[in-house]
Formats: sequence, structure tokens, C-alpha cells
Amino acid sequence: MAEDLRLICAGADLLDAGKGVRFVVQRHGRSIPAFVIRFRGVVYGYFNECGHIPVELDWVGGEFFDDSKLYLICSVHGALYAPESGRCLGGRCHGKGLKPLPVCEIDQQIYLKLDKNDG
Repeated sequence: MAEDLRLICAGADLLDAGKGVRFVVQRHGRSIPAFVIRFRGVVYGYFNECGHIPVELDWVGGEFFDDSKLYLICSVHGALYAPESGRCLGGRCHGKGLKPLPVCEIDQQIYLKLDKNDG
């Protein structure tokens, strides 16, 4: 059985530790902001909600990395997250990480893997 995939963007749109691409996921009847980034050559997707309180992370659309380009940072609280896992590394996330989304790269295109609750 083939997976259902939703195109997010071209792979070339994601530079390593660069600007992310924002998109919206339909989940349980709600539109939830989300994003994809590339880190050390791998693409990762997360809901765009800080682990502390549900505010969007990026301070300017698509800017998710801190100045070092090693961590994702919440623009409101300064909480730091591991790009490859979403794990809280410090700050006001109080141990609550980012919620991951299943994404993949196929033929230089980035896709969201859909389940029955996604859209």
C-alpha cells in the first residue's frame, strides 16, 4: 500500500541550517502551523509550536535557527531545541520538545507523509 504524500516544497528550497519552509497541517478539524528544515543534510518537520506555550517559533517567517545555526530557537522565549529530534535543550521549554511530523525527500521534493488525521 503506497503512502499518501503531500508536497511541501522543492528540496532546493531548504538549505542546510538555513531558512525553513512553513506550511499548514489539518489535524482533527484544526489548521495547525508547521515547518520543515534541513540539518546536516536531513529534512525534519515539526508543528510550529513552542513546547512552553503554543506560540510560533520563527521571529521572521521561516527563521527557525539561532545565530550558531546549531539549534532551533523560540523567538518569544529563547528556548532551544535539537534540530534532529525537537528535544528541548534549554530555556523555557521545561523539557517539552517540539512535536515532529513525518516528512521525506523523494526525487528532490519534500513531502509530508499523511495519515487519516492529516491534510
